[in-house]
Amino acid sequence: MRRLFPVTYETAPDAREWSLGELADAYAYPEPGPGGREPWLRANMVGTLDGAAQHGGRSQPISSAADMRIFGTLRALADVVVVGAETVRQEGYRPARAREEFARRRDEAGQAPAPAIAVVTASMDLDFSLPLFASPTVPTLILTGAAAAPDRIAAAEKAGAQVVIAGDGVGVDPARAVRALGGLGHTRLLSEGGPRLLGQLVAAEVLDELCLTVSPMLTAGDAQRIAGGPTVAVPRRFTLVSLLEEDGFLFGRYRRA
Repeated sequence: MRRLFPVTYETAPDAREWSLGELADAYAYPEPGPGGREPWLRANMVGTLDGAAQHGGRSQPISSAADMRIFGTLRALADVVVVGAETVRQEGYRPARAREEFARRRDEAGQAPAPAIAVVTASMDLDFSLPLFASPTVPTLILTGAAAAPDRIAAAEKAGAQVVIAGDGVGVDPARAVRALGGLGHTRLLSEGGPRLLGQLVAAEVLDELCLTVSPMLTAGDAQRIAGGPTVAVPRRFTLVSLLEEDGFLFGRYRRA
């Protein structure tokens, strides 16, 4: 791993494998302001040189060992990981686990041993017998709308999940979801997609930061981009904060301008 931007004398040595502590420092959430810590929503996505966010419906084939180290670090820094229901089904999501390497850092930050997973779903079409719901380290959250089927809400709660209403209809209002998670004390937010959820966050202007891995691969085909959904009226401008590189993979960190 080497830092390409910003570069100083101290941060431009020959490439080497960074420790998890160094990665955690590089991706630390912003410090709280005078009024306390407000929710900060970052997304973490990977895309190929030709814009594919998946291959065969999954992101793993276009990832790398370094990408997975950063993936794990971002999770370890978050209070909650927000993910769309389709990604849960496609990627076979499991609960986030407590990691000894980050235990002290999380304890000093007043965080639970592991981040909660928050699943965004309108239909509540989820298998509540899966480990994500039946045996998480901390209870899984389900973000849904007020019109969600009562029997599905009951099934989720029976499985041990906490249902959070974040919309007046069947869908979820992204801004309301962010506020609801903040109200539960989750202010360090991480979205892992999928593309449709990221598109909704972009359109709602609630995304503060994007951590984007550029994979040095070409897939062709018709795979989704990292963000889908309707086109925004005016492109959203983000500013490059840092850029790391390992084995041809680029790891950019961008903040809303």
